[in-house]
This record gives sequence, structure tokens and C-alpha cells, in this order.
Amino acid sequence: MGSLISKRALVTAGAQGIGLAISRHLLAAGCDVFVHYRTSAEAAHALEPEATALGRRCGSAGADLTDTAGCDQLVAEAVNFLGGLDILVNNAGSLVARKLLAEADDAFWAEVMALNVGSLRRVTRAAAPHLIEAARTRSGASIVNLSSLAGRKGGHAGSLAYATAKGAVLTYTRALANELGPQGIRVNALAPGLILGTSFHNTHTTPESAQATVAGIPLGRAGTADDVARAVCFLASEYDGFITGATLDINGGVWAG
Repeated sequence: MGSLISKRALVTAGAQGIGLAISRHLLAAGCDVFVHYRTSAEAAHALEPEATALGRRCGSAGADLTDTAGCDQLVAEAVNFLGGLDILVNNAGSLVARKLLAEADDAFWAEVMALNVGSLRRVTRAAAPHLIEAARTRSGASIVNLSSLAGRKGGHAGSLAYATAKGAVLTYTRALANELGPQGIRVNALAPGLILGTSFHNTHTTPESAQATVAGIPLGRAGTADDVARAVCFLASEYDGFITGATLDINGGVWAG
């Protein structure tokens, strides 16, 4: 069985919600972690003493991931702090707003695609040379992309642009797994369903909608950020070294693709 001890991970949007849980679980599993944030600087810095208590290191930096220079700078700072990069978790993304087809103009579509697909592509492109080096010298490297159940099913009303973007993340994951596999990098995706207690659902999901969704979940509950974070650690770790191009669905049984 492999281990995440001393692995070096970059987590985008890693200081709140699901991303924060991912950062904490990677630290607990033995990783040194570099956390990207956009506005959550205080929460990112608060992880540093937590990491120290675990005997690990945690750094952070703010960046606009819709900007190529910002992505390049973020990866450079992460690699400088960590001394390299073994794991990339592309967690950043947003619904932005619920809009039906007639309401979603070109600018809105471009914003949703830039946040959910473009940012992932830019960060991955900047990180790839460092992951390739880790795969060559440290027995493999791993990318985990965060998609959504919306990318599988199409999402609730007003999720058209977001669901399209998250579906693209799934295709991107499969294609990139084929491209980077020969260089020792595994690329997988997660597709979480209803994960309550996050800013995403606090902003975009009403209590009534959440209750109706939970009623249709076979396990009878919503998911938590920890449910997702545990799956990230599984896909990132060495012991599943033959898994690539896969999507792990975390939805309590709503979707079995």
C-alpha cells in the first residue's frame, strides 16, 4: 500500500468549503500543501498552524485563475514553496448564477466557462512540467479534477452553463489521462452531488430545494465536504496507481454511470 507522506500538493480554491476539507485531509494524510485562494486569505493562513501541528508544511497565495499570468505565477510560487509538485487538485469553479437559456448571454457563458474549464486548463498547463518531473523521479504524479453531478445529469433549472462546463471537465479528464499517462501522470475526476454546508449551496440552493433533493437520495442524506476530501486522497494516493481517466461519483446513489 502506498502513502501520501511527503507528497507535495497544490489545491485550487483550497481555503473554503470542499477545497478547505481537501487541504486538511491531504495534510492529515502526510502531504505538504500549497493552497490557492481568491478572497479567503485569512482562512488559508489559518491552515499553517494546523499543518505545523501535524509536522507538515502549508503555504498559500491568492490568484485570479481566469488570467494566464496569474495561473503561471501561482504554480511557480507553489513549486518554489514545496520544492516540486506531485499532486494537483483542480477544485476552483462556480455556478456564478442560475440562468435559463434565454437569460444567459454570451458574457455569462464566457464567465462560467472561464471559471470552470479555462482556469483548470491554465493551472494544469503550468503545472504539467513539474508533475512530469515528479512522475519521472518520485514514482508517479496525480491530477484530480472536481466536476459535479450536474455534469452527469444536467443539473437543476438554471444550471445549463454550469452543467455544460462540468461535463467538459469530465471529457477533459479522459482526454488528458490519455495524453499524460505515458509520462506517468494519472488524471481522474470527482463528480459530487448535493454537498451541503458549502458556500456554493448556501448561495445557490434554497432549503426547500435541498430537502427535495435529499428525499431522492438512496442513502437518505446529503454529502459533506469530508466525503469529497476522502475521495481526493484516494485518487491522489499511490496505491490506486492503475486508475486513470476515471470519474468517481459521490452522490449517495443518485447516479450510477
